Amino acid sequence: MTTRAFPKTVLALGATSAIGEATLRLLAERGARFYLVARSQEKLHAVAADLHTRGAAGVATQVMDLDDMAAHPAMLAAAAQSLGTIDLALLAHGVLGKQEETEASYVEAAAVLRTNFLSPVSLITWLANYFESMKQGTLAVISSVAGDRGRKNNYVYGASKGALNVFLEGVRARLDGVGVQVLTIKPGFVATPMTAHLPQGPLFAKPSQVARGIVKAIEKRRDVVYLPGFWAVIMLIIRLIPGRIFKKMNV
Repeated sequence: MTTRAFPKTVLALGATSAIGEATLRLLAERGARFYLVARSQEKLHAVAADLHTRGAAGVATQVMDLDDMAAHPAMLAAAAQSLGTIDLALLAHGVLGKQEETEASYVEAAAVLRTNFLSPVSLITWLANYFESMKQGTLAVISSVAGDRGRKNNYVYGASKGALNVFLEGVRARLDGVGVQVLTIKPGFVATPMTAHLPQGPLFAKPSQVARGIVKAIEKRRDVVYLPGFWAVIMLIIRLIPGRIFKKMNV
């Protein structure tokens, strides 16, 4: 059995997200080289400086709003040129949105779907073709357990992640025979700025805990990973609840 080298060149999209940054720190300790993309120049500089101190072999950055899908091809080509070869692409951007606003307004719902689904589809399409041509690589995408079932309290967010999960499943099947790993990452509740407004109980994990799980899943070449792992059991139970009962539950 051939041992695959751990990724050494990393494209991070949404590099300043809490889970993304925590994952990049672990990769920097392994001497990875990075191309970071995010909206805030200030935050990008801070992340880049931190990665350098942790052992990164090099860090390049680009400021852009990943909702600008027309700009994706040029950005991705620049990343590939800068890194030489992209070993790992980590998609870590997304928005939670406000359910009450997305219920009331198609415009608000479409904004969540654009950031969480359409933007990733644009990025993944380019990256899938790139990795297929290279016959190697890892495409790791942060989704959510919310995509496993439509809940009355967050069904717009859940729909965006559910659609993303189905899309990734198809891409994975397409690339399975050419040596490309497509990893769907499904965190549960994570203590990040995006969830700061929610009551945080024992089910909440730290970004560093999720990051360790992501790195382990990359190493083991997993297809799908629930993080922390107990969410696999929780979501199995939730998926098995009959619809006539589930629709009456306040979840």
